[in-house]
Amino acid sequence: MDALNKLIKRNIKVYFRDKISVFFSFLSILIIIVLYALFLGSIQVNAIEEMAGKVAGARFLVDSWIMAGIIAVSSITVALGSLGTMVDDQHNKILRDFIVAPIKRRQIVASYVITTFIITLMIGVFTLVIAQLYIAISGGEFVSMLNLFKVLGIMLLCVFSSASMMFFVASFIKTTNAFATLSTIIGTMIGFLAGIYVPMGILPQTVQTVIKFVPISHGAALLRQVLMERPLEMVFGNAPPSAMQSYMEFNGVVFNAGDNEISALAMILILAGSGVLFFGLSVIRASRMKVN
Repeated sequence: MDALNKLIKRNIKVYFRDKISVFFSFLSILIIIVLYALFLGSIQVNAIEEMAGKVAGARFLVDSWIMAGIIAVSSITVALGSLGTMVDDQHNKILRDFIVAPIKRRQIVASYVITTFIITLMIGVFTLVIAQLYIAISGGEFVSMLNLFKVLGIMLLCVFSSASMMFFVASFIKTTNAFATLSTIIGTMIGFLAGIYVPMGILPQTVQTVIKFVPISHGAALLRQVLMERPLEMVFGNAPPSAMQSYMEFNGVVFNAGDNEISALAMILILAGSGVLFFGLSVIRASRMKVN
């Protein structure tokens, strides 16, 4: 256990010391913020005012929508970025030194997995705090204590699912150049796959279907349902229920499978199930990994 703790501390220090890894972790978040500041925010507010008229809370609603997406996306990009340490260790032959040392192989693998979980959760909580401060400063409200606990629970599921999935993917990468390329591709595409760069309703039906097969998109939807609960009441409180439902479907707050809405419980099971699946695959993969 002492060896495992030392490896975890070492991995955390290495990650935060590597500015490039940290940058790639935040790349997609920076892209979303820039796009939101340039035009996504105003487009969303205008769409709400066209649907519900000039109502209080439109900016609060849009800010909550984008911040929920950012929190969800960070669980993927930060998880992948933190695994750069494992790729670097493989590339620089450091992992081989660990293997020949009096440390069990499963402890080495566990140190990378636990490090990824810790770093991703830490930055996720930090992102949540910044998001809440931004929303409050912009005229919105802090999330209620009950909903805060709900958000933290959803974040734990997102981190578990994303960390397991990204570990499995990163285990196939052998060089730092290949890892940098993978990080750029995922960091750029995840915003689309999670339905964040643009509302889902704008995308073709085929793309919308693909998005529903991406586990983190369900995490984003769950976060939206909780963080947008209050602003949705403010904006659509006096509007027909169909108006709120249409908005939620168009913006990926809820998903439909055919004519039926996917329940929050089903989304939770998708996140948990994907985490268990990829964790199992990662264990199998780790046991068969060849150290160069």
